[in-house]
Amino acid sequence: QVQLVESGGGLVQAGGSLRLSCATSGRTFSSYAMGWFRQAPGKEREFVSTISRSGVRRNYADSVKGRFTISRDNAKNLVYLQMNSLKPEDTAVYYCAASSKLTGGTNGSGYDYWGQGTQVTVSS
Repeated sequence: QVQLVESGGGLVQAGGSLRLSCATSGRTFSSYAMGWFRQAPGKEREFVSTISRSGVRRNYADSVKGRFTISRDNAKNLVYLQMNSLKPEDTAVYYCAASSKLTGGTNGSGYDYWGQGTQVTVSS
């Protein structure tokens, strides 16, 4: 069982930055690919970014490419999402997820564990 706890969300003006963190429990963090998803009010959950177990392979949604950076620290059991040049359309609850597959992929069904989410609100 893996427990995920997100932090770092908040209110920021357009053009600003936030860094989300996801702390994980357990001694097998490096065995999981990690991903970030988000869900805006009235919309379906959507893929944001994923990182492989070693951190070498990373993938981003087109909507965040060039603005967001995913990273992980396997020694600290942490995964991060650095979000720059934020836009009002980035407003959503952001979820961290862990996948036992080699790469988690862009579909939420590929992930085994989920955090509770952290709210990000970007004002115009």
